[in-house]
Amino acid sequence: MPLTTHEAKRAVKLLFRWCLVDGKLDERRGRQVVKVVLQSRRRGYLTVLGEFKRLVKLERARHTARIESAAPLQPELQTRLRKKLETVYGEAISTEFAQNPDLIGGVRIQVASDVYDASVKAKLAALAKSFGISEISRSRF
Repeated sequence: MPLTTHEAKRAVKLLFRWCLVDGKLDERRGRQVVKVVLQSRRRGYLTVLGEFKRLVKLERARHTARIESAAPLQPELQTRLRKKLETVYGEAISTEFAQNPDLIGGVRIQVASDVYDASVKAKLAALAKSFGISEISRSRF
């Protein structure tokens, strides 16, 4: 009898909780879970692995901040941003800095589903929306 989606999600939550050590994902335990599930080949094992992958991806996103800027940020500004993010999200947060010239200026920070957008591009889009303009291209400015 195949696992129902509800049963698979319940099983995955238990497996995922087992992978958390002091509130952090233990990669060794995660690999062990995947190995055991793959070897078991029980009905619904692909559903279980898919759901497990989703939970791991969400957990990693909760602990990763992606910081984009139009130009490279000074090292001291990067340090200040890291410290501010650690006060909000905890010391377990890791930071990734990237350049995105489309932002024109400013900074965009994303941690999981939280987005802080202080870029010129976002401000121009908000201004265009307030005037009823649905789409703006960079060439207009």
